[in-house]
Amino acid sequence: MHRFLILLAAVSATFSLAGAAEASPYARYGIQDDAWLLYGPGTVESRLDTLDRLGVDLVRFTIDWSRVEQRRGVREWGGADRVLEGLRARRIGAVVTLWGTPRWANGGRSPNWAPTSGSSFAAFASAAARRYPWVKQWTIWNEPNQRRWLRPTTARTYVTKLLNPGYAALHRAGRGVQVGGGVSAPRASYGGISPVDWIRGMRAAGARLDAYAHHPYALRRGETPTAGGCGHCETITMATLDRLLREVSRAFGAKRIWLTEYGYQTNPPDRVLGVSKAAQARFVGEAARRVYVAPRVDMLIHYLYQDEPEIARFQSGYMSTGGSAKPSRRAAILPLAQVSRGGLRTTVWGQVRPRTGRQAYVLQQFRSGRWHAVGSRRLTSTRGYLNRTVRAGKGAKLRLWSPADREASPILVVR
Repeated sequence: MHRFLILLAAVSATFSLAGAAEASPYARYGIQDDAWLLYGPGTVESRLDTLDRLGVDLVRFTIDWSRVEQRRGVREWGGADRVLEGLRARRIGAVVTLWGTPRWANGGRSPNWAPTSGSSFAAFASAAARRYPWVKQWTIWNEPNQRRWLRPTTARTYVTKLLNPGYAALHRAGRGVQVGGGVSAPRASYGGISPVDWIRGMRAAGARLDAYAHHPYALRRGETPTAGGCGHCETITMATLDRLLREVSRAFGAKRIWLTEYGYQTNPPDRVLGVSKAAQARFVGEAARRVYVAPRVDMLIHYLYQDEPEIARFQSGYMSTGGSAKPSRRAAILPLAQVSRGGLRTTVWGQVRPRTGRQAYVLQQFRSGRWHAVGSRRLTSTRGYLNRTVRAGKGAKLRLWSPADREASPILVVR
């Protein structure tokens, strides 16, 4: 009851999301970086160990049907075996996305074309579920509301040829399975469909799903996880998360929400869309708390671990292409966010992610040229969370220190 009252107070002080009393403080946080996992430096095992030390709850991983089953009925699972078995050994949850149609199933077209028959995709989904019975959370396709990921780009095509056949097959293949549908991009882009219209179109087509998955990337400069989103557009970003909750509720009732891809690119190297590395680190903490207090949101997956080398792709990693850590890597281990400020009283939220159970931490403030403990060493909740109200006015510098990790969060400057 004490934890519930704290959560209600935090919600009322910050966000006005509908149904905030149903907030999801047990949300899990994860990462996706298929290329780095499969082909990065070292071994698959060493890279999985890196994610384990980072304290991730989940890893999203894509199985490309067009590569696995280039000839009908002949399946070569490749690196998926090592990645998914490695996650299982480390007790890290896997969210597996099925994507990409082989040429034999779509009339010789590219992988972003839907199969001519939903039964072929259902057979593949069933085979994947039988091969990896410990995987309980699946998503069907990636950003199908954009032309580059699915053609024809219609909600009916997606529902009838992919989502519903996959949903039925995955549920038949194993107990306790959850299937996320939608997996929508935050905007339509060229030839696509806005996420608002996509959700409504899926409902009209009779979509079956256990959770709605979405990618709430920011779309404009100055947008943060909590402010700056377009209030009158049909886009859906983290700043307009309340719109996603409303649209999903209207279309599918009280379905769960999965945020399966999200991140901020950094400048340098991205001088067009990037934010500063300090801002990226701050947004990691703010996004984590936004999900913590949001109703029905069960996960937030960060994209990527390491920047992609091509400047036209994503530089949203915790690590640069050269392998140096950005401040956001520490924010991923020890997220810290400002909740509110009233004069000299500031409330902050944070989490210590590595390991399980209650964790020792010290909240520190920078004064007179060095860091001072604010109060004594304390323990987090059993999920590693903390909420603290301290004497710290505008401009004060705070950080979260984890004695077990010998690590500090990025500096939080009180606003």
